[in-house]
Amino acid sequence: MQRRDLFAAGFGLVSFSAAAQPQVPLRTHALSLLGEPALPADFPHFPWVNPDAPKGGEVALTALGSFDSFNPYILRGTPANGLPNLYDSLLMSSSDEASTEYAHLAAMIEIPADRMGVTFELHEAARWHDGRPVTAEDVVWTFNILRTQGRPFYRAYWADVSEVVAESPRRVAFRFKSNENRELALILGQMSVLPKHFWEGRDFAQPSLDVPVGSGPYRIERFEPGRSVVYRRVGDYWGTNLPTRRGTQNFDVMRYEYFRDATVAFEAFKAGQIDFRTENVARNWATGYDFPAMRRGLVKRDEIRHQIPTGMQAFVMNLRRPLFRDAKVREALMNVFDFEWLNANIFNGLYARTTSFFSNSELASTGLPQGRELEILEPFRAQLPEAVFAQEYRLPTTDGSGNNRDGLRRALDLMRQAGWTIRDRRLVNAQGQRFEFEILLNGATFERVALPYVQWLQRLGVEARVRTVDPAQYQVRTDGFDYDMTVDVIGQSLSPGNEERDFFTCEKAAENGSQNVAGFCHPVVDALVELVINAPDREELIQRTHALDRVLLHGQFVIPQWHLRAFWIAFWDCFGRPERNPKYALGFDSWWIDAARDRTLAEAKRSL
Repeated sequence: MQRRDLFAAGFGLVSFSAAAQPQVPLRTHALSLLGEPALPADFPHFPWVNPDAPKGGEVALTALGSFDSFNPYILRGTPANGLPNLYDSLLMSSSDEASTEYAHLAAMIEIPADRMGVTFELHEAARWHDGRPVTAEDVVWTFNILRTQGRPFYRAYWADVSEVVAESPRRVAFRFKSNENRELALILGQMSVLPKHFWEGRDFAQPSLDVPVGSGPYRIERFEPGRSVVYRRVGDYWGTNLPTRRGTQNFDVMRYEYFRDATVAFEAFKAGQIDFRTENVARNWATGYDFPAMRRGLVKRDEIRHQIPTGMQAFVMNLRRPLFRDAKVREALMNVFDFEWLNANIFNGLYARTTSFFSNSELASTGLPQGRELEILEPFRAQLPEAVFAQEYRLPTTDGSGNNRDGLRRALDLMRQAGWTIRDRRLVNAQGQRFEFEILLNGATFERVALPYVQWLQRLGVEARVRTVDPAQYQVRTDGFDYDMTVDVIGQSLSPGNEERDFFTCEKAAENGSQNVAGFCHPVVDALVELVINAPDREELIQRTHALDRVLLHGQFVIPQWHLRAFWIAFWDCFGRPERNPKYALGFDSWWIDAARDRTLAEAKRSL
């Protein structure tokens, strides 16, 4: 049998010559960036699910802030939680394999011999909730409307698509500008297809609470704007028996309850108003779960290890502000941050420091550049700081005592080199203007991190303020780049590619709503991003990503924070779970309500 190494071989069949074999399209049930898909075309279900999981029951989940829209694809409005459950995507990602997707809404995938496109053939049975068939025209309309009126992310993500054509009612072809963008077929497969007929006569660019028509396993049953939204499982969902759905989406009802404050949301969980919770506050995890229901065994906790790249969580400086344009200033602010004290005193020692934009993966750069990575960087030497080649990137560290004198001395020296001096215990420039800025947050949780940082900055003579706003206002301000410094999470996958344009390129630094939060712009980064996108094989992708990571780190526009290599979860004991978790996801969509546990829990709650 001919081996199909789809991306390592450039979507081609291996070891035959054009003279000996006809150049025929490749028809397949799956695509992978890392070689052979693990599951055959006739696989019955994903291996981590229970295919016989019972359906039924209701689960209450937490949402923070508010919502005023059921359209998550545009800049305006605050979308409700849970909306991805309404729609099917062309392909379904495997949570047990890195960068592998299987046919889902599309029944078959076709790659032409020249690799200049991808064609999807839709399932004949695919239906919208109103009974209409899902068509190739819906796919074409979705692609075009998202690229023209959707968030800027889509224009960057799909920039290498030249056109999309409905070749028949169930066959849609995407044509590419080149055959070098190795992940483009996969990222098109991630697209949630939207109903063209629903949006006729509606303004897609405006937020709306009109209940949308979907094709997915759930529909919106009812909602209270800003307070709650309830999804009900579709009884005649067309995709129930797809191998990519079997054993998942088992709850009859999913209800999201909105809370303005994370502390109130935690109290609601402890009171039994919320059924399942993922914890992201180390203090809560260490000390917050000593309450009656937990002591009685009615609430369970678990720590689930995963292999997901953790990306970069950091304080991000907005380089659009003149205050942060000097690299010495940015380095000084980094030296003031005392992670070791925070980890010991706030986080109970539970976190690891993040030292790469691709942390927790083989894509993270280490040591000095050498071998192939050095070859990649060498043509850019004249445009880069010598430190990229001569100094290993290392974050400043402290002894955790809270007495960061060495860091403050280094910071003050860097500030003086940048033209700032101490006058009346305040840091000022030659014009006597103070060094002051605001840290914008979207919730009170990070105040306990930002406030100590403000105190450390004050020792340097810097006047920093923390401003906490609700999620809706935060979204508006970040979309318009209206902040000095904020906290951001730049997520990454095991196969970085087109999304890096939105994170780091000059074009996106100037485009409102992009994910280039820092406003970082450097021609070498632009070039390296394109090299990553067009990497011909896995080993070259790793080396090119190492080079990109190294240049980004030496840009020093973020103050790296921390990461956790596990999910912290807590839940009331009414659930059934598969025997194992997938490697790259929590897998909550494969849980179910255990009827016997649910009855026992209901009786026990009456006595609380």
